[in-house]
Amino acid sequence: MNLQGVMSREIVLAARPGPAVTPALFELRESAVEQPGDGQFLVRVIYLSLEPAMRGWIADAPNYQDPVPLGAVMTGFTVGEVMASRHPDYAVGGLVAGRQGWQEWALSDGSDIERKVEPGAAPLSCHLHVLGINGITAFFGLREVGRPKAGETVVVSTAAGSVGSIVGQIAKIEGCRTVGLTGSDEKAAHCRELFGYDHAINYKTETDLAAAVAAACPQGVDVYFDNVGGPVSDAVMPALALGARVVVCGTMGMGASPEGPRYNRHILVNRASMQGFLVFDHWHRRDEAVRQLESWLADGRIAYLEDITDGLDKAPETLCRMLAGDNRGKTLIRVGPEPGKSA
Repeated sequence: MNLQGVMSREIVLAARPGPAVTPALFELRESAVEQPGDGQFLVRVIYLSLEPAMRGWIADAPNYQDPVPLGAVMTGFTVGEVMASRHPDYAVGGLVAGRQGWQEWALSDGSDIERKVEPGAAPLSCHLHVLGINGITAFFGLREVGRPKAGETVVVSTAAGSVGSIVGQIAKIEGCRTVGLTGSDEKAAHCRELFGYDHAINYKTETDLAAAVAAACPQGVDVYFDNVGGPVSDAVMPALALGARVVVCGTMGMGASPEGPRYNRHILVNRASMQGFLVFDHWHRRDEAVRQLESWLADGRIAYLEDITDGLDKAPETLCRMLAGDNRGKTLIRVGPEPGKSA
């Protein structure tokens, strides 16, 4: 492939949140696309995934990974096409899921590739949610930490989101009763009608959220999959059932200095357990999750919504929109056309 004069747009992190995340934290740059050297291949990014966790990735605060360095290309999961290769394991025309980040073209030596993608097994974009990090998070978080049993009640916060929606559907597959907590009537309808939740609560319109959760869970909450923390989770804790399991997967609803009710008494009285979950602790088993999720997707047992924005330059404002809860489904950026399709 002749790359003479081909330029790649990339978005770098220019500043830290203070504490708000705004588009001004990012800067668009251009650089010349380089030919791959020995052991390298060139990836054209097609889809870029935006995650709520990116709020933590760009902050200079203790986290499970080092923050994205200032001036560096923003981190992100991607699906792309191999366009040139001098690597024996990656042929031109192959599709890969990896961590190429916020850029149109990326050189790789394979270390930032998660797996090869088989064309036609599922829509290409699905490899960034149901068959990607969101589905893998839901699969292992619920099964390994939540350990649901048929007949139990599973409550999920951010229930219409890219992780929560899959958690709810897996819980239904496991024979559980499901209750979703979400931030709008529209998303509550999605929970019930698309994702199969037995009950959905709009936490923004409830005057007494704890009472609403208790009413929806008359036998108590056996598993709480917590994607948000903060006041929403405060309202769930009094409803914990004997032996409940709480999966702490996200804390985007908590401020820099979180305050709220103390959980200790609810945990003690109900002999409940609360465990933090990080998908990267299970990343070596991701193929196991993908195979099962792929089967459920093919059988029509997993549904999804996508919120796709065209253009890499739209990534900063789209991230801010998602963090404000204004997305409708899994948030993706279409960076370039799929193979065989025009831009």
